[in-house]
Amino acid sequence: MVIDSKPIILLGGGGHALVCLDLLIRCKRQIIGYVALTPSKQIEKQLIPFIGNELLPASYPPQDITLVNGVGWAVGSFRRQHLFEEMKRQGYSFATLVHDHAVVAESVILAEGAQVMAGAVVQAEASIGANSVINTRASVDHESCIGDHTHVAPGVTLCGGIHVGNGVLIGAGSTVIQGISIGERSVVGAGSVVVRNVPADTLVVGLPAKERTR
Repeated sequence: MVIDSKPIILLGGGGHALVCLDLLIRCKRQIIGYVALTPSKQIEKQLIPFIGNELLPASYPPQDITLVNGVGWAVGSFRRQHLFEEMKRQGYSFATLVHDHAVVAESVILAEGAQVMAGAVVQAEASIGANSVINTRASVDHESCIGDHTHVAPGVTLCGGIHVGNGVLIGAGSTVIQGISIGERSVVGAGSVVVRNVPADTLVVGLPAKERTR
């Protein structure tokens, strides 16, 4: 499912952009082209034209198109968030994406630009913030709240009633037990098991997850 029906321009040319592109093609969306720092041979294999760098040409005004944020999440980089915020300031809107092989309960709230990828499960009364990614085969259980600009990486398990702040990365294969809070801009290392609350701006790693210096 893709909410909105305007033609799409894809932002980014890396691996996450390829995943978003596949989802858009599966949904038979009209894709005008993509913008990125440099052209991508992988994206152009799909006959999607490169239309410039991340500053959209004036010939594509906000009222005529919808954007998809294909920029991935990297530790220490806020490029995905900054791009989303800059395009919003210019008046553009972002498509909310849900892969057809994801399971999303009817009561889930998906904010603008949220992306739920293949095999992901989002259960009843959960909410996913703007520009956040629930990546491949991740699971977000009932009544959990995921903030804006957050990446729940592939294979993550979030149990019920979890609160995750803005700008958080939860690394691949991690587990967070029920009722835990994770503060803004924190990072959970891949494969960790989080059994206690995580303050803002904190890196936790391990079994169980413990704080480490970045």
